[in-house]
Amino acid sequence: MRLDGQGTGPKVVALGGGHGLAATLKALRRVTDQITAVVGVADDGGSSGRLRTEFGGLPPGDLRMALAALCGDDTWGRTWRQVIQHRFGGDGQLAGHSLGNLLITALWEETHDAVIGLDWVAALLEAHGRVLPCSVTPVSIVADVRGHDEGSPELVSVVHGQVAVATTTGDVLSIRLDPNEPDPCPDALTAIGLADAIILGPGSWYTS
Repeated sequence: MRLDGQGTGPKVVALGGGHGLAATLKALRRVTDQITAVVGVADDGGSSGRLRTEFGGLPPGDLRMALAALCGDDTWGRTWRQVIQHRFGGDGQLAGHSLGNLLITALWEETHDAVIGLDWVAALLEAHGRVLPCSVTPVSIVADVRGHDEGSPELVSVVHGQVAVATTTGDVLSIRLDPNEPDPCPDALTAIGLADAIILGPGSWYTS
């Protein structure tokens, strides 16, 4: 991982989250090693949602997927990709958590800095690029949805949370963040300003 701007290839910033961003990053690392992934931080489902609720920090899941996508194709990269994507089974307290989510959360607690923690994970993985949160403030997605209540198809409801918005069967009329104007990650703004190319998506219309 190069943080000094001395890599090869164009400087590319990819914005998004989830599987769409991961697919983009896998393709990009074959043409440049100056990649910055800027990842959404509104996830509130699954392992990420549980860790976010318990520790009050950013949801790590989409950040983990981006880091996994930037792992190399050598033995080290393939091994660490599998390790951080490993999800625990069973019915205990670890069930459903991925090891990568726990690793990222642990480094955030140790470093007290979301960006530094992610850089340490990227260094361990020998990632072909950098992964940053779009904001260092956890955010929630809030939407006005007509027909969210199937019994009242014309009623407009306020729907909170990425999972709820992503799974609603109603019509999304408007969408916003809570807090309304979260502080952007300064390193992400710098990367965008220096980029030769910026890629948006692919992803869903409203969530990662």
